[in-house]
Amino acid sequence: MGTLIFLVVLILIIGFIFMDGYNGLVTLRNRYKNAYSQIDVQLQRRYDLIPNLVETAKGYMKHERETLEAVVAARNAALSANSRAARNPGDPSTMQQLGDAESALTGALGRLMVLSEAYPDLKADQTMTLVMEELSSTENKVAFARQAFNDAVTLYNTKREVFPSNLVANGFNFAQAELLEEAAPEVKVAPRVSFS
Repeated sequence: MGTLIFLVVLILIIGFIFMDGYNGLVTLRNRYKNAYSQIDVQLQRRYDLIPNLVETAKGYMKHERETLEAVVAARNAALSANSRAARNPGDPSTMQQLGDAESALTGALGRLMVLSEAYPDLKADQTMTLVMEELSSTENKVAFARQAFNDAVTLYNTKREVFPSNLVANGFNFAQAELLEEAAPEVKVAPRVSFS
């Protein structure tokens, strides 16, 4: 009788450990998905500001059509990559595509800002100033949201790799989540534009 009680208690303890591991993994997966939704909100805001920036610059930069078209194309590619990433946050291929698209967009915006320095009337334009302030604020919010997402992914990945949660993760197909990497070092510094 004592052996039976011991086995029942042992089975209950093991069951509790596995249940706790499973619930912990689900909780952490939901946290990183929620954290990505915050990135999505800020990136959508950024993508919505870019057409205003391009339209404002168009009137002044008539001879820079190629640069303006590159910004629009990079914005559209980043918007598409973000849409795919929002459907499956943490997926390695979609996170890589989003990181690449965001790097290209940051580079195109940087080239636009450098060219805008040659147009004093554009720098003095009130709409351009407001859009640039909003874009700068949004860039900061994206950086904070990216950090929160990466922190949540790191917690999830750690939980799925440690014992005994790794047994649950492998048994229930909790795949490793991918961090959202920052842009390459040569383009990760946001362009500094001064309208004074």
